[in-house]
Amino acid sequence: MAGQVGSDVRHREVRIGIMLPLHDHNGDGKRMMEYYRGILMACDSLKVNGISTDIRAWNVAEETDVQKILRDPHAADRDLIIGPLYSKQVKALSDFVQKHNIRLLIPFSISSTDIQNNPYIFQVYQNGYTLNNSYVYRFCQRFKDCHPIIIDCNDSTSTKGGFVTTLRRKLDQDGVDYSITNLKTGEEAFKKCFSTAKRNIVVLNTSRSQDLGVAFAKLNGLVMKVSGLQISMFGYPEWLQYTRQYLDNLYKFDTYIPSTYYMSPLSYRVEHFKKKYRWNFHQDMQNYPQRFAAAGFDHAFFMIKGLHMYGNHFTGGTGMVGYTPLQTPLHFERMGNGFLQNKAILFVHYTLDNRIEPVNFW
Repeated sequence: MAGQVGSDVRHREVRIGIMLPLHDHNGDGKRMMEYYRGILMACDSLKVNGISTDIRAWNVAEETDVQKILRDPHAADRDLIIGPLYSKQVKALSDFVQKHNIRLLIPFSISSTDIQNNPYIFQVYQNGYTLNNSYVYRFCQRFKDCHPIIIDCNDSTSTKGGFVTTLRRKLDQDGVDYSITNLKTGEEAFKKCFSTAKRNIVVLNTSRSQDLGVAFAKLNGLVMKVSGLQISMFGYPEWLQYTRQYLDNLYKFDTYIPSTYYMSPLSYRVEHFKKKYRWNFHQDMQNYPQRFAAAGFDHAFFMIKGLHMYGNHFTGGTGMVGYTPLQTPLHFERMGNGFLQNKAILFVHYTLDNRIEPVNFW
């Protein structure tokens, strides 16, 4: 078993088990196949660094009986299992890794209370509540000397009410004055919401593209009439899908977009990774905002290197691995006496001098 005396993972190959839908029958399978390929590429890179791996992969589709998979003798000799994708498979895997002293990395969204009290589980995904609190905390740190302005965009379908409510509560608690206005507000009343003494940080209460376009038009009209006005924007992860359409304005208004991942199109490492993926698998990665092969690479490289360095003492804390991610930053914190939760977030900053810089919070 993984935890037996004499089997210290720091002095041998790291044994990895992949338990995900690895097929091409539907979107889940195709995405997880790409994620798996990223894991294989990470293992190749680690081999160059002198870290050996032994990989076993099982096709754990939505209808798969996980208990049958776990009866395979090789399942119990893993140091790390990556999976599952589906919430209904979590309990069986959670019980199994706790029994056999195996680390379990759950890479994507699941709804399960079965991880709460299991210290062997690493959860990458952060839910909306966790992210809202993290984004607001870092917002208040980063923009403590700015004047916040919240613009109501009249979107009854918006999913950003939780963030805006959390932000307003925090600003009230900290005694920070802020303004509230509306996209439909007239020019004079709109102008009065902005400070001429401080940089203004603008927040919309929706992530919709059309409202962002209207907001940029309104802000452009404002800065033409009020010289010297300083304005930054704070957005939402969805804005990363609109960057081509709004790039000039994202730069002009010093925009910050919060996210849990970002892969720079200007990075040499990213370009090399894309070329290597194409060379290895004779196709490009699927065009999702989050590239699954890059996620697989980051997750596997971080976890395998950490286990190689620290063995059973690895917790994924800040600075333990010293790995610069391609796309997905990782920093785990223990939740009580239970699982380890990824807490890493970043702000993608579109600077006034037309650069894109990720601001990482580890």
